[in-house]
Amino acid sequence: MNRNINDLITAMTLEEKAGLCSGASFWETKAIDRLGIPSIMMTDGPHGLRKQAGDADHLGLNESVPSTCFPSAAGLASSWDQELIRRVGEALGKECQAEGVSILLGPGANIKRSPLCGRNFEYFSEDPYLTGVLAAAHIAGVQSQGVGTSLKHFAVNNQEHRRMTTDAVVDERTLREIYLTGFEIAVKKAQPWTVMSAYNRLNGTYCSENESLLTQTLKEEWGHEGFVVSDWGAVNEAADSVAAGMELEMPASNGVGQEKIVTAVKSGQLSVEALDRAVARLLTVIFKAVDNKQADAVYDKEAHHQLARETARETMVLMKNEDNLLPLPKAGRIAVIGSLAEQVRYQGGGSSHINPTKLDNIREEIEKSAGSGASVFYAQGYDLDRDDTVDELLEEATKLAADCDTAVLFIGLPDRYESEGYDRTHLNLPANQIHLIEQIASVQPKLAVVLSNGAPVVMPWLGKVKAVLEAYLGGQAVGGAVADLLFGDANPSGKLAETFPMSMKHNPSHPYFPGEGDRVEYREGIFVGYRYYEAKDIEPLFPFGFGLSYTTFAYSDLTMDKHELTDQETVQVSVNVKNTGSRAGKEIVQLYVRSAASSVVRPEKELKGFAKVAIAPGEQKTVSFTLDKRSFAYYNTDLCNWHAESGEYEILIGSSSCEIALRSAVNVQSTTEIVPVFHRNTTLGDIMENPKTRPVLEYLQGMFNQSISPSEAVSSEMMMAMMRYMPLRALLPWSNGAMTEETLTALLAQFNHAVRNS
Repeated sequence: MNRNINDLITAMTLEEKAGLCSGASFWETKAIDRLGIPSIMMTDGPHGLRKQAGDADHLGLNESVPSTCFPSAAGLASSWDQELIRRVGEALGKECQAEGVSILLGPGANIKRSPLCGRNFEYFSEDPYLTGVLAAAHIAGVQSQGVGTSLKHFAVNNQEHRRMTTDAVVDERTLREIYLTGFEIAVKKAQPWTVMSAYNRLNGTYCSENESLLTQTLKEEWGHEGFVVSDWGAVNEAADSVAAGMELEMPASNGVGQEKIVTAVKSGQLSVEALDRAVARLLTVIFKAVDNKQADAVYDKEAHHQLARETARETMVLMKNEDNLLPLPKAGRIAVIGSLAEQVRYQGGGSSHINPTKLDNIREEIEKSAGSGASVFYAQGYDLDRDDTVDELLEEATKLAADCDTAVLFIGLPDRYESEGYDRTHLNLPANQIHLIEQIASVQPKLAVVLSNGAPVVMPWLGKVKAVLEAYLGGQAVGGAVADLLFGDANPSGKLAETFPMSMKHNPSHPYFPGEGDRVEYREGIFVGYRYYEAKDIEPLFPFGFGLSYTTFAYSDLTMDKHELTDQETVQVSVNVKNTGSRAGKEIVQLYVRSAASSVVRPEKELKGFAKVAIAPGEQKTVSFTLDKRSFAYYNTDLCNWHAESGEYEILIGSSSCEIALRSAVNVQSTTEIVPVFHRNTTLGDIMENPKTRPVLEYLQGMFNQSISPSEAVSSEMMMAMMRYMPLRALLPWSNGAMTEETLTALLAQFNHAVRNS
């Protein structure tokens, strides 16, 4: 059968072309049998395969086939481990091949603007650099198995409230630096076969109809080679979407989209060339999927379960460990308390809900790890389906805790607290869980807490417990992973990919989230997450990048291969990290860059490099990073490009955003010449700061000094300040007639000639 895409497009009717731009069913693309164009299947991800068993229903809701449920993105990101995430992607790709799935819908690269977003468990981080690098690793892993991905939700989909109609209003610099960078990195590094357009509008235009977003930025600027698929039910007008660069509407529109596209072409509203470009992109991916399909593919369910256990261990964050309560001794009486130890919350709700191949029981895994030297007892403690306290459950748990040597309390957010489709309204745990913590702490000082949640919670009870392990939503092997860490069979190595605030009101988006009606303004601008807390000097509950270990690490010998470079060069940075404790462990080394002085508002520092390294006790390893122009740049809206200003930049190395161990400096020289345009309202200070125009000021300074002399009322300091911020036009009345309109016009001509021709 002919595989020449141009020939196929020529052979297709207008109706066939238009029909190919919408699905055949909930999960499948349309086939054109007469031309040998097959249908391919896509299903939900990102952390597991949600393929419907048997025939898919028209809503895509019936039971799905068993598949491995890995930790969700909130946890994966806290591993900071690119290779591990790639391995997870490879496993997902193998399972897709076994089930005949061509495209897995994920990963999610949206930024965690607010901890209230109901879908944050599916997103990586508040930081765009970390998001992009990890998303690229996920994509590379899946696609290494001949299965496509769908990077989503493009773009600025940061809340569930009115998500299908809301208009996200974001300035261009914020859009580029915070909300698009993660997508950009993932596209350029990993080339996802598809990108999924978001439900919402962006600056007034639906993302599925946003030509600036889908064509100019994604395709032309970033070089995306695949096609854009709509989020399910996101298309407003099918023809406008195709014109803007969105090739596939999902799910099936039952012919409505096809008819609208045909009508638009016939009326001249949509060009045939635009439709042909869309069809060409679709066919390219469809044939790639078919060519990569593996016959009789299978996967090892137990091996994938063990990978899920390893992954969960790497994602969990030890937040507190007072008096080294953890790891627990494998002896004595241990109280396991909390409904979440039995009704395990291992994943979030909504389209990513997985039917796991197996599911660890936390209590049973603890008993296995504790061994014969310990006795493990259980009490429910609270009712997971309600927020108020059940007295008999509380009394039973309190008595058990008092009778044991240590207590491990499993708490977190119930399914009903966070899910796709709605946002949270607060950051609190259920009241009955808080009451239980306080009650248990009053009788058992050796109290450890294990959290199961997809996003930050506040912890007014933190001072009453000795240890806190953040398990996030750890997937189907969460029970074994928790047991491994509690007893020291593995060493915690996760670090937070998001800030945990002291209070919801401390979050920068709080006053503006989720907006008014169908409009939400991103007034906090670039100050998202740790960028805001540092700028405002607000101490968080736990900072971005934070995580403890059962061992300790020391940093030394920060070196760079150069301290002077242009923005066209790279600089190699290296640092030594030593395990100074008695256990093997993994450290996540973080590199931040700070602009010492800038003409624009910039964060205190920004993450620009990270590495996770395994180190034996007493061992020292060298970690290296490469920094380039983007490591120092901000998005200049006048240039419509990234700009690294000339000047000094600090290189900061630390174990979290708040724990900087080493620092050095590098001078960057910009090769981009920004030619200013001087006008009547240009200030004297702006002219003073430009070496090409400064000589012309001598004439003006003499004229000004003759007009005004220092006095008791006007000091020389005041005169200098007045001159610096005075627009040129203001010299007309202040020069006692020496400056005329003609003179000003001539001066402006001199200034502009100087900067253009020097």
